[in-house]
Amino acid sequence: MFSFKQFSVQQDKTAMKVGTDGVLLGAWTPINHSPFSVLDIGAGTGIIALMLAQRTHAEQIDALEIDEDAYEQAVENFENSPWGDRLFCFHAGLDEFIEEPEDEYDLIVSNPPFYSEDYKTENDQRDLARFQDAMPFEELVEAADLLLSENGIFALILPFKEEENFIALAKEAELYPTKITRVKGNLTSPVKRSLLAFSRNQIQDIEIDELIIEIDRHVYTPEYIELTKDFYLKM
Repeated sequence: MFSFKQFSVQQDKTAMKVGTDGVLLGAWTPINHSPFSVLDIGAGTGIIALMLAQRTHAEQIDALEIDEDAYEQAVENFENSPWGDRLFCFHAGLDEFIEEPEDEYDLIVSNPPFYSEDYKTENDQRDLARFQDAMPFEELVEAADLLLSENGIFALILPFKEEENFIALAKEAELYPTKITRVKGNLTSPVKRSLLAFSRNQIQDIEIDELIIEIDRHVYTPEYIELTKDFYLKM
């Protein structure tokens, strides 16, 4: 079990454990438009939806998870949280979910499968959680375009090398970046991740910055502490 300040996450059933990427996205995602409804695509343990339940007053927080074990884990984590009445998980793939969309969402978030390289491990469940072919970026953009409300925000975390490609894909669907944060493990390491927020409104002044996680091993930067202090027990 992984304990945060206001909730805990059981992760014994799911292949993808709580990691820095999910915490970054949950803490960083812009919420200044006061979303009423939230959708987390590819929920895993449910950590991002739980973090957004803590950060917002959104009355409808839906999550989508295709893997049965992860789905059951997310449901369990939602029910055991202080916000169980606002959190709901669907057991379905994204393609199935968007066939008959019932709602629009003011905030859509995703920590999508990353690896588009042509290799697999022996663990099918972990591969499903990690590999892009389970949820192609094109499908993610299509879903965001279909499900995002007029003034909504679509936020996700990607490998930095995928940033340019994803922004181009989103532009085709008339979704435009409003905020980009590039993440480095430490001062000397290369940029590893991109946190991206999109909206339907094209703006001139995109907010672009950089986040460094550590000064030294387990010695965190003031910026990272500020971002995650409402969640991590030791921040």
